[in-house]
Amino acid sequence: MNDKLARVSPVSRVTLASPLFWLGRGWRDFVRHPLPGLLHGLGVSLFGALLYLLAEHHFGLLVGAFSGFLLVAPVLATGLYAVSRELERDRLMSLSELVALWRGRDPRLVSFGLWLGLAGTCWVLTSASLLVLLAPAPIDTVVDFLRHVVLSESPFLFELWMLLGGLLAAPIFASSVMTLPMLLDGDCSMSDAVRASWRAVADQPLVLAFWASLIAGLVIVGLLSFLLGLLVLVPLLGHASWHAYRDLSAVAAQAAKGR
Repeated sequence: MNDKLARVSPVSRVTLASPLFWLGRGWRDFVRHPLPGLLHGLGVSLFGALLYLLAEHHFGLLVGAFSGFLLVAPVLATGLYAVSRELERDRLMSLSELVALWRGRDPRLVSFGLWLGLAGTCWVLTSASLLVLLAPAPIDTVVDFLRHVVLSESPFLFELWMLLGGLLAAPIFASSVMTLPMLLDGDCSMSDAVRASWRAVADQPLVLAFWASLIAGLVIVGLLSFLLGLLVLVPLLGHASWHAYRDLSAVAAQAAKGR
């Protein structure tokens, strides 16, 4: 399996600068074949707009749903991983092939996607429950959230909300940073892919902490731009995540050969 993982990427190590190179290569892929990325970005933006319309006056629930997007985003980018894989082969993936990928229902991808969906649902419920129990007033609008949570006189309410989100997000990120690209790219089990993802995080904690921060920061920018930024940021991060997988798997393969 290690030879398979290393067959494309020539890198011998990753550094703190690597996430910036991943973004650069992701942008290159997006520019080379923009339509699939724009369709993914449009789909996510429209879904976010629908969520906002349905829960406009229930911001305590909405903020959990939007922040929970970070947990389920990897599965939404599966098609973008495939597009980048084909671009490595100097081939443009057609929309019909992209649709066939989503219709393929690979049980490993479906199982992991359901697991991420469950994690996202748990966070939405946890976030909403925390705000209902501890916020001094109902959180119905973004102004309420800023006033009663971010700037709350209640001690550490916002910090607690962020801490709980981080405690859930960290293991999800560690479990998914390589898993879906690896499942798409090779014949391995979901448990093998998750273990490889955790090993990558254990081997490169600072690099992947920086990568996670970049992802979170760019998604926040996309949300604050009234979701319009997601049109570009979703494909950018999806393609970049493929290149992160390529570099991390190549480094892991070289390390395994050296043992």
